[in-house]
Amino acid sequence: MNKAELVERVAKKTDLTKVQSEIVIDAALEVIAKAVSKGDEVKLVGFGTFSRSTRKSRTGRNPKTGTKLVIPAAKVPKFKAGKDFRDLCN
Repeated sequence: MNKAELVERVAKKTDLTKVQSEIVIDAALEVIAKAVSKGDEVKLVGFGTFSRSTRKSRTGRNPKTGTKLVIPAAKVPKFKAGKDFRDLCN
């Protein structure tokens, strides 16, 4: 499912227009992204938790030349599915 299909399904489920549904979805995603980028967790009970994790620096290899290089540490987004969501998938 892509974003357009998601907007269409949300519009049908909520009796909103597609434009209104897209505004709501965009706003929700923006709020989640900003909170996680600041280091906050976003917990949606039954769905899951969005958080930020730190990846340690590590040694990598350039596949073309074979030379070793250091991959710097980075902060990455992380999602852990909630129990209800996991159960629904199984």
